Amino acid sequence: MNKIASFVKKEIVMLVSLALAAISAFFVVPSTDYLNYIDFRTLALLLSLMAIMAGLNRVGVFKLLAERILGMVNTVFGLTIIFVLLCFFSSMLITNDVALITFVPFTIITLKMAGQSDKMIYTVILETVAANLGSMLTPIGNPQNLYLFSAYNMKLSDFFKIVFPYAILSLILLIIAAFFSGRERVSVSVAYESDKIDVRLMIMYILLFVLALLSVFRVLHFVVPLTSVLASVIIFDRRTLVNVDYSLLLTFLFLFIFIGNLGNIPSISHILHTVVDGNEVITGIVTSQVFSNVPSAILLSGFTSNYDMLLIGVNLGGLGTIIASMASLISFKFIQKESVKTFKYLLLFSAVNIIFLALNICLWLMIG
Repeated sequence: MNKIASFVKKEIVMLVSLALAAISAFFVVPSTDYLNYIDFRTLALLLSLMAIMAGLNRVGVFKLLAERILGMVNTVFGLTIIFVLLCFFSSMLITNDVALITFVPFTIITLKMAGQSDKMIYTVILETVAANLGSMLTPIGNPQNLYLFSAYNMKLSDFFKIVFPYAILSLILLIIAAFFSGRERVSVSVAYESDKIDVRLMIMYILLFVLALLSVFRVLHFVVPLTSVLASVIIFDRRTLVNVDYSLLLTFLFLFIFIGNLGNIPSISHILHTVVDGNEVITGIVTSQVFSNVPSAILLSGFTSNYDMLLIGVNLGGLGTIIASMASLISFKFIQKESVKTFKYLLLFSAVNIIFLALNICLWLMIG
């Protein structure tokens, strides 16, 4: 029973999406038409990128880069700003969840070494916000961006134009917030482990990443990076397959079926079109607070052609509640393992997120 409860708690979003797909199947009889609901390109690219990032992370590339940078700081503020900027900029390429998986544990260890455990909650919260907001600047930064970029056949220039103002504001706010971390002097020594990195595997994953990027930008068909990644990983680095988030792929699959079925139920389809169309930013933010922003992006995309507003809505929607972005739960799980007060973390997390969300909404109202 404990294992079942743990599984349900860990995979609640996937299980809810499965339940929704199953319920919707009672109203739309399952058939081969279901295949038309599924965006195979998004699933293929998501699997390819997750495997590549899992491989680079397992090889130790991200940790090595972090260690090199950390050798240059000697204050609490320096540590905080480095960790925050690492999460902000790295999430653009390695995704928000991988950035947090990589740097939050390293942050906790480093702060303990520096005798600054009391700064842990604030620093991890800023890292989480940084990963969620930095990732919105690229089509591969988070799953909802990858999906929307593919589903609406966006141009890269249009994508950057839409999200750039919010990313810049968020970066400025994060730097300001980091000033409140403290000015105490610290000494952090790190042991470089470059000799432990398998250079051949690192080069392999970098080349695979280039293939994936070419596919994201439609230079190559998505089958090319998918087959290349699967073949390479199976032959040369099979252990990486264990670290891929397959539940996220299943969540996408179930949601594609659910949303496809909703579109074939006339009364529900009409209501959703009425509510969503013209209100994409607000509905994206609100639904993300309950369902998280990845499912919200998939759900709402079926009922609007205003991709620019929806892109803003679901990215800003990652701010707010602890489940608004599933990546936020990654940080929360790490912090729960430490001797800190969960309520204190959630309270400060909510306060920081609300401030960032409110200021970004103000920007949208000014320029939108």
